[in-house]
Order: sequence, then structure tokens, then C-alpha cells
Amino acid sequence: MPSFAGLFHAAPIMLRLTELKLPLDHAPDAVLPAIAARLGVPTTDVLSHTLFRRGYDARRRGAISLVHTYDVELRDEAAVLSRCAEDGHVQPTPDMGYRFVVSDGAVRAGGAGYVRPVVIGAGPCGLLAGLILAQMGLRPLILERGRTVRDRTVDTFALWRKARLSPESNVQFGEGGAGTFSDGKLYSQVSDRHHYGRKLMTEFVKAGAPEEILTVSKPHIGTFRLVTMVESMRAQIESLGGEYRFDSRVTDFLIGRDGDGQRRIEGLVLAGGQTIEARQVVLAIGHSARDTFVALHEAGVSMQAKPLSIGVRIEHPQSLIDRARFGDDAGHPRLGAADYKLVHHAANKRGVYSFCMCPGGTVVAATSEEGRVVTNGMSQYSRNERNANAGIVVGLTPEDFAPYGDGPLAGMAFQRHFESLAFQAGGGGYRAPAQRVGDLLAGRASTSLGDVLPSYTPGVTPTDLASCLPDYAIAAIREALPRFGRQIRGFDMDDAVMTGVETRTSSPVRITRGADLQSLNTRGLYPAGEGCGYAGGILTAGIDGIRVAEALALAG
Repeated sequence: MPSFAGLFHAAPIMLRLTELKLPLDHAPDAVLPAIAARLGVPTTDVLSHTLFRRGYDARRRGAISLVHTYDVELRDEAAVLSRCAEDGHVQPTPDMGYRFVVSDGAVRAGGAGYVRPVVIGAGPCGLLAGLILAQMGLRPLILERGRTVRDRTVDTFALWRKARLSPESNVQFGEGGAGTFSDGKLYSQVSDRHHYGRKLMTEFVKAGAPEEILTVSKPHIGTFRLVTMVESMRAQIESLGGEYRFDSRVTDFLIGRDGDGQRRIEGLVLAGGQTIEARQVVLAIGHSARDTFVALHEAGVSMQAKPLSIGVRIEHPQSLIDRARFGDDAGHPRLGAADYKLVHHAANKRGVYSFCMCPGGTVVAATSEEGRVVTNGMSQYSRNERNANAGIVVGLTPEDFAPYGDGPLAGMAFQRHFESLAFQAGGGGYRAPAQRVGDLLAGRASTSLGDVLPSYTPGVTPTDLASCLPDYAIAAIREALPRFGRQIRGFDMDDAVMTGVETRTSSPVRITRGADLQSLNTRGLYPAGEGCGYAGGILTAGIDGIRVAEALALAG
């Protein structure tokens, strides 16, 4: 019998090469030689190379470099892996493909007596939970208290332009969730060993997001693109048998008992009086669903107060931030608008940090309740507005809430107290209180503004932010600003403007859950996402939605 040894070769595998640094202005044909040199092979041994991630290293302003991760196919990958065994930047490319945890969803959904899962909330968490459930054939029902994303956009602009608030359709409530009116950031530092984030990104690209979100180190989308994406994903869910119901606020949770005496979700009551049978409910309600928190508390669902932050939105010229971060390379097309991340530990034991930094963006009115003022930041995909903005916030613990309330909802009472003070300080009409940095540092009220024009609409009122923030928060921010100015030259400039108050950095409660991702004391209820205290931003909320959808499907 003839021997076929040597006639066939094992299919090549991909290697992932990380931390490949190239000059900012490198030519495209410089990539292949750099990869080959880094791996110690001739260029002819590199069969293919695919960009996985690209970022930049701006720690040395005069020598900014681009940092790449490439998936590389080699002629002899085994030899390279052996030679680079101690090199953590040369590893086999992980399998990042998504696999559904159940394959019989459609069979289940077609069976007699099937009760479909319900998802409360159509923000990033509810959207991804609903999508995964639909893709598994489980035909979810998605309840959203607000309106469709285009309708809520009209309502949101009515607040910004006409000071007219729609309590059920605004920056916080409606299809797409609070993340729709934001920078659309899609990065975090959470561990994601199952690569759920890749599934989310892939689905976003399929729905119309720019393909570069799959490769840039700090991907973002921007509000206008998020609108069309959300609509596309809704259409996919509906095509797979899912159903949306808008203007459907849940007001009560019907709790029964299993045969062993354990509490179990049995149904939901809507504001219109309708009752919906429900045995499995994903609670993706968002961090501002305060009336829902009350309903859950009254229904006896396990929850606790959690840490929060409070502070302001600060604005600088984007050009100042670009120069401080990039020096002479400011404006380079490969860098875009510069961002920053700042932290200071104040003498009064308070942590001060930047939050949700929006390059080339605007400060927006983000309240969901009448008679209160809340700020947030937003950017479009282009990030080309004149100002940079970020939250400068101070960390709180549940002990700080005691003067304003007790129990699990004390943090919510704390938020409302200072949002109401901000409304008063702004003079009504949802105008926001604002103060120049120079005035805050000098301990005096602002009577006018300087060269930095605030972007917040319906408008600002120069005043003293000490009237609507806790004393310890003002003291910590006053100490932090000059320290931040040492890291970013000009950050503490006199005319930088601060607008208050920033209170919705996260949920005031955590709806406690166990290892099976169900409520600690109510079976069939799956607390999820940012509103229930398990995420912070679009990416982590979406990832948690995927995890909860899988747990629900496996529970059967």
C-alpha cells in the first residue's frame, strides 16, 4: 500500500499577536514586515493577517504610536508557538464564535400550554436578552413603558428645545434605553471570557453600526446611528416570533407560591389594568425606573441600596483636550477627538473621578421626573462639536443616604432631593445651574459665564453649585480640579463650565440574584442590567442581557 505521509498537512491555525506598535504615520505596507519581524519569520511565512483591534499609546506626546492586535496565519504556527512559549503577546486565536445554549426553543414554543418569556425594558440589556431569546426560538414578549425610538426622539427634543417633559418618553424611557442618547460607547474593563461582547458587536454591525467597532479599541456609535440600529434589531426580533408592546408600563408583580412554598412570579399588571401571565421575566428596567423599584419593593422582591455618585458635567474646548493629550499630533485623523480618564482621592476620603467622557459632544437634559434637573453627556459618531464634556462625580455609600430615607430605596430619595435642588437653582423651566471653575475654586457664585459656552439646553443659570450638591462633594471636587489640571493642562481653567447635577451614574438599588441569575427570593424573576445593579453602560448591560437570556432558556 502506498504511503501518503507528507502529502497532507494539518489546516493552519491562527495566532493572535498583541501589542504590535507602529508609528502614527506608518504606511500600510509596513504592517506585514512588522508582524514577520515580531514573530521571527520571513514575510513569506505569513499567509494572512487580519486586524482584530487597534488603539493608540499617547503616554509620550512626542512619540504617539498605534497599538495593534492581529490574527495571523503562518506556514508553521507550531514552531512559532514553541519559540514564543513565554511570550504572552503570542497566543492561539481564541474561538469567539457564539453558540446558543439550547436548540429546542422552537419546539418548546410550539408546545401546548407554552408561556413565553417576558422582557421588561427595551434598553441595551432588554434588547440583547430579547434578541437571544428570539434567536433560540422562544418568542419573547418585550414590554417597554416608553415609545418607539423615533417617537421618543421627538419627545426628547421637546424637552431640550421647548422645556416640555414627557414623563414616559424621554432620555431615560423608551426603546433603546438611556444609552440611545449618549456617546454610544462600547467598551469596558469587565472580564468577558465567553466573548459575549463579540456577539453584541457582531449583531450591532449587522443592524447598521459601522464595521470599525469590531476593531477599534474604544468603539462608539453615536445617537443617530443607534436609532436606526435599534429599529433594525426590533425588526429581527419580530421576524423571529418576538412581540413588542410599547406604552406598557408594569405597575405590579403578581407573586405566588410553588409546591415547596417558594415565591414565584406568576404575572404582571400594566398601567392600563391588563394582566399578563408570566412565569419567566427578565427585569431589564434601567436605572431610572423609580416607580418600578417601589412596586418591586412592595411586592417583597429582595433588594438593597447600593453605592452611587453625584457631581456635575464639566465642559472644555475639545481643542484644549486634544492638545493636552496629543500635543502636535492633535487633529491627526488616526487619533480623532481625544478623551480622558481621571481619578483623585480627596482628603475627606471621597473618590472623585471622570465619568462617561464625551469627546466633541454636548451636555443634555436627562430628567425623567417633573420638577427635577439631571445632566448627562452625548456625542454623535463624528464627535465634532466644539466642547468636550464629562461627569466629574464623587463616590457615595449607602450610609450617605440616611438623612434622606431608609431601607433599599434611600438612594433614590437622595437622588431626588438634589435633583429638586438643581431645578430650583436653575430657576425652573428645566434650566440647569452652572458655575465657572474659577468661581467654584474661589468659593463664589458665578454671575456670568466666560469663553466656554455651555451646550446644555434648555439653558443654564449661573449660580453657586454648592446650593445643589452636598458640602463634601463640593469640597472633594474643589480639591480634585487643580490635580486634574496637572494631568491635563488647562483642565482647571477659569472659564471651564460645570453644569449640575449628575445623579444617574448608576442604579440606586441592586435587585439581588443568585448564581442561577434568578431573584434571591422570587423564582422566575431575572434581575438584569444596569437598572438592577449588574452593569454600567451599553456593552456591559448587553452582555448581562445575553447571560440572563441563556440562564432563562436553560431553566426551561
